Amino acid sequence: MSDVESSGSTEAAASPTRRNLLRGVAGAAGLAAVSGGLLTACSSSSSDDKKKSGGSTPVAGSTVTFGSNYSDPAAKSAFAALTAGATAATKVNVKINTVDHNTFQQNITSYLQGTPDDLFTWFAGYRMQYFAAQGLAEPIDDVWQEIGSSFGPAAKQLSTGLDGHQYLVPIYNYPWVVFYNKSVFKAKGYTVPTTWDQYVQLAKKMKSDGIIPIAFADKDGWPALGTFDILNMRINGYDYHIKLMKHQIPWTDQGVHTVFQHWAEIMPYLQTGANGRIWQDAAKALETKQAGMMFQGTNQVAAQYVTDKANLDDLDFFVFPEINPQWGQDYMDAPTDGFMLSKKAKNPDAAKAILKYIGTGGAESAYLKTDQWDVGLVNGLQVPTYNAIQKKSVAEIAKCKSVAQFMDRDSDPAMANAMISIIQKFIDDPSTGNIASLQKSAEAQAKAIYS
Repeated sequence: MSDVESSGSTEAAASPTRRNLLRGVAGAAGLAAVSGGLLTACSSSSSDDKKKSGGSTPVAGSTVTFGSNYSDPAAKSAFAALTAGATAATKVNVKINTVDHNTFQQNITSYLQGTPDDLFTWFAGYRMQYFAAQGLAEPIDDVWQEIGSSFGPAAKQLSTGLDGHQYLVPIYNYPWVVFYNKSVFKAKGYTVPTTWDQYVQLAKKMKSDGIIPIAFADKDGWPALGTFDILNMRINGYDYHIKLMKHQIPWTDQGVHTVFQHWAEIMPYLQTGANGRIWQDAAKALETKQAGMMFQGTNQVAAQYVTDKANLDDLDFFVFPEINPQWGQDYMDAPTDGFMLSKKAKNPDAAKAILKYIGTGGAESAYLKTDQWDVGLVNGLQVPTYNAIQKKSVAEIAKCKSVAQFMDRDSDPAMANAMISIIQKFIDDPSTGNIASLQKSAEAQAKAIYS
């Protein structure tokens, strides 16, 4: 599923209790929160009510509703295949309630507080922990008792709430990397850069050749967060990045200033007008060979090629170049997505049966026959249908000493949203004076959010 994160309103008014709960967790984070009405939902009674009445819903032949943000065509098709496989394995009917990705995330809290579906798509780590702490998700420890051996400790940790219970079944992750078309590089004689200086020089050469060096879009707010993440990890390292996300390092620190300075250096080579462009249009610029490179998640760019029936064999990527030799290319964003059980699930027994199926190697392998951009998480997973992008993704993620989950998954939700606005202002004006001003603004907001 796409890593598309909402740029809508966040939980700026979240309680101090919630912040204390989340502060200090080095997981994945960010929450796009309440704005507008409820998402369409099919359930009407809670699992608590059913437990109180002593009722039990038969699993086989019953129906589970599944709230889904898998709205992009390629991801929607893959999800449909997954749920069809779940029905075949469990005899549980699955009714999918698909909502536009950004709308889903803008309204997720209202949705879960209202009449949610039994199951819903969501993200691992910090963002999962928020809903667990709010009592909006049901623990699934009994599911993990059956599927736990399928996953490594990192996947389990990303699925575990602050109370030590499991709340999510992961399905895949995907790296954020620099994409390019092999045919363009071959025709122009371009060489894949491994250092910052080589990257800048390649961008300059592309520009002189009449090619947009780096496709770029940030109308949705979240894509540029990935650029900040990778620059910060390349310049300052993973530990620094995570500490900054938790506000253990101030946003006025010189390390942050250096990140923005490097970003400003390549700004002349980024596609102009980014704040008015969605990522799909930037991906099309790469696809049509108007642009030479694009830094984005594989489950966006590769999925776009699949949706457009473009030449996926021509697509390739390289990990973001080294900037600081101390850190090399040791880190990247590689977010993990999965599925959760609503606290108000109408049919929790059948929903857990679906989750137990999803947490198997067979389910992941079958899912990845349709999903041609993500990579599975089950231990020793054998996926004969992996294409070159997926095989390379597995290899590059495995090389990393640590992987981050993306800024709006690694930081307080309100802070991630504040940084969306700040980074968009930077994109409009990357001058040194504005960088200093934006750093002060980020620090002031961080103090208010984390106090």
